[in-house]
Parts: sequence; C-alpha cells; structure tokens
Amino acid sequence: MQELICGACETTVLVEKFSPSHTSIQWLDDAKHACPEFARFAAAGENVNAIPTCPALRETIEEAARSGRLATDSRRVEPTRGLPHPHRPDPTTPGE
Repeated sequence: MQELICGACETTVLVEKFSPSHTSIQWLDDAKHACPEFARFAAAGENVNAIPTCPALRETIEEAARSGRLATDSRRVEPTRGLPHPHRPDPTTPGE
C-alpha cells in the first residue's frame, strides 16, 4: 500500500490499486474524524460504514493513478524483517 494525501482535506490514507475496478483504502485514523465528508454523514446520524468512499478522496486516487504517482500495474511487496525479499536471492540458501 502507498501513502496518499487527499487533495481536498489533506487526510493521509494508504491505498493500493491494481485495476480500474480494484481500489483498497486503509484509513490511518477513524474516517468519521479524519474526513470532513464522513464527519458530515456521522453528524447527520448516518452509518458511515455504509458510505463507499469520499468523492474527493476517490478523485485524488484516480488522479494519482492517471499521473503515475500511484502504481497500478503490480502488487507491491514490502520487505518484512526476518523474511527474505522475494526478488533477491536468500544468502543463506546454497547456490543462490
């Protein structure tokens, strides 16, 4: 997932997008407190879990994908301490 800052409210989220129809968003803070759009729905007593996403955030994501700031062609593999990197040989394995 890649960090992305909403162009409307500057909330930071983590995003991954592998195709036009696939977008995953991970909120770093509670959405109803971090996003003015979600806060508006919450203040009106609506269930924010039923809201698919903020239109301004969606546009920020789409623009980042169009401009190349958000990779869409492959899954990113983040290095994890203690596990070999999937694209580098494991130095403890003979012959690699």
